[in-house]
Amino acid sequence: MDGSNQTKLTVEIHKKKYTIVGQESSEHIKMVASLVDQKMDEIQYAKPSLDTSQLAVLTALNTMNDYLKLKQEHNELLNRVNRGNRRKEDRR
Repeated sequence: MDGSNQTKLTVEIHKKKYTIVGQESSEHIKMVASLVDQKMDEIQYAKPSLDTSQLAVLTALNTMNDYLKLKQEHNELLNRVNRGNRRKEDRR
């Protein structure tokens, strides 16, 4: 990575500022940071006694769980599409 196509942006998550550097657009980085902030707020609302480390770990666990569910759904849809395409080819 030579840094020529990188975006550097400061975002606020859970009342702390973080400088994010990546190849995604600033809009994408802002959206990701906002979603993390929202998830942290949601979890903290449900369990106010959590410290920041516990809150961060639970946010990561929740986010990864959501990701894995979506990935599984995506794979199931791809399999359905592929089965449908094979059936069409078999009918020819």
